[in-house]
Amino acid sequence: MSDKNLKQRSDIPKEYKWNIEAMYPDESKWEADVKACLDEAEKFSEFSGKLTSDSATLASALKMRDSIWQRLEHAYVYAAMRKDEDNRIDKYQAMNDKCGSAIAKVSASMSFFTPELLEASEDKIMGFIEENADLKEYEFMLKSVLREKAHILSASEENIMAQMSEVTGATNDVFKMLNNADMTFGTIIDEDGDEVPLTHGNYITFMESPNRNIRKAAFTNMYEAYKKLINTIATNYNYNTKTDVVTARIRKYDSSLNAALDGNDIPLDVYYNLIREVHEYLPVVHRYMELRKKVLGVDELKMYDIYVPLVQLPKKEIKFREAIEIMAEGLAPLGDEYIRQVRKGIKEGWIDVYENQGKTSGAYSFGSYDSMPYILLNYTDSLKDVFTIVHEMGHSMHSYYTRKTQPYAYGDHCIFTAEVASTVNESLLIKHLLSTEQDPEMRKYLLNYYIEEFRTTLFRQTMFAEFELKAHQEIEKGGVLTAGWLNKTYGDLNSLYFGPAMSYDEYIQYEWSRIPHFYRGFYVYQYATGYSAATAISSRILSEGAPARDDYIRFLESGSSDYPVNLLKIAGVDMASPEPVKMAMETFKNLVDELEKLL
Repeated sequence: MSDKNLKQRSDIPKEYKWNIEAMYPDESKWEADVKACLDEAEKFSEFSGKLTSDSATLASALKMRDSIWQRLEHAYVYAAMRKDEDNRIDKYQAMNDKCGSAIAKVSASMSFFTPELLEASEDKIMGFIEENADLKEYEFMLKSVLREKAHILSASEENIMAQMSEVTGATNDVFKMLNNADMTFGTIIDEDGDEVPLTHGNYITFMESPNRNIRKAAFTNMYEAYKKLINTIATNYNYNTKTDVVTARIRKYDSSLNAALDGNDIPLDVYYNLIREVHEYLPVVHRYMELRKKVLGVDELKMYDIYVPLVQLPKKEIKFREAIEIMAEGLAPLGDEYIRQVRKGIKEGWIDVYENQGKTSGAYSFGSYDSMPYILLNYTDSLKDVFTIVHEMGHSMHSYYTRKTQPYAYGDHCIFTAEVASTVNESLLIKHLLSTEQDPEMRKYLLNYYIEEFRTTLFRQTMFAEFELKAHQEIEKGGVLTAGWLNKTYGDLNSLYFGPAMSYDEYIQYEWSRIPHFYRGFYVYQYATGYSAATAISSRILSEGAPARDDYIRFLESGSSDYPVNLLKIAGVDMASPEPVKMAMETFKNLVDELEKLL
């Protein structure tokens, strides 16, 4: 956006806002839905003690449970997205909190379900599935529950855990309010000499500035704000991590990592292999940092020098409508039907485009089973933002295909597969741009951009994953995550990953404190595995054409109807093997080799 100061939401044109009103044209219906879900949850308790008395009772309970959650999810998504439009509005804060309380109450009312289900023998449940067609769609879900039998508590214990969920999620809420509503980062003198506020939305834009003083000022302002609150944020994250560890112990897992991966049947080796394979290729990252230092011509390479492109583009704004056309060209290998639906979704109001005061930072794809697959952006007219649109559209189209094909029980995705859908889109776009670009300078820029995508997704997210693992292991052995421990651990990892060309900077030790994803334990590694899988899938689509594309669409349609490693095999990738990660690393190495020759 060209505006120097953030607009109020009311000043944003309607065509650039999502059509969230389609979810609840009348908000009194929202109130009615939340109340109905609470009332129905009380009735659901009537299944207690007779859940597995016969197949019809079990089928009725499953359908009622889905019905309640489907409606409550719809209400929650609406409240959460309304709050994200402007976090300062008390009304939507209250609605979001009310949904959180309702979810906890409904969870408590249903907490008997899994323990009681597991009191029945596996043979009995399998027999029910054979005799009752209504249970057939729940077969995978029921088998999944039975597989986790050792980690399910008694009915009374599960009830306590469900009621405590309203409290155990508080650390994430505290961080979100600090990060989005309370913290400010001062002002920056931009390239035009104007004083503008530093925000989450424009921070990376400043960090990509060719003016080193602007980059340094943005970097310093940002981390000074976190430094001032570092003890508060460290305490908050300590209890967030402790919650993960204590919950894993209560559920009799060997570790919090095991607890996080077990539900989706992800082998622990996937996590450890990722870190090990990335470490093998850190010398290539170090080589790239040496190249960056040489091209920038600096005596000391600083952390505020890592985002600026090594090849500068002519100053050009890519307006939102132009970005949509670039996306359509890049995603053409996914077929006419895919592109038609993308255009239709945008026209119907899937996307909330521009930043406004109080709006949640970053970007996401969200929605309920019954809503549009909405996209939140903070679009700033840059090429990077075009990739963000393409990324989030990958998520939304994954949701579109899944909800069109799967029942509610399998209408979602675990992050392990969701990040593949978004990154396949990014990979197709960058490969399209590289294959069509005639200008040598632009090719250098795109190579550098692609290298940065690898660095920030595959390497950076693996560094985050390693940091998370160390933090959880520290709690598991009886330690405390003090600000000092967190800062040193993160600083040491940063030095390991960036190598000797990078001069140490005091401020980078605080970076962990601004990462929202750390409040979802062992989440970020899936960006790295997803990037690896997407590299393999996009290459297959481009080399094999329609058969590979059709396999990929079948994967998008599969939702959560199987474990993620099995689902990815539909698209031709075996993530149980280290090969997709190695393939991605080799692609990164080849890109660095080419850029070194051109520069």
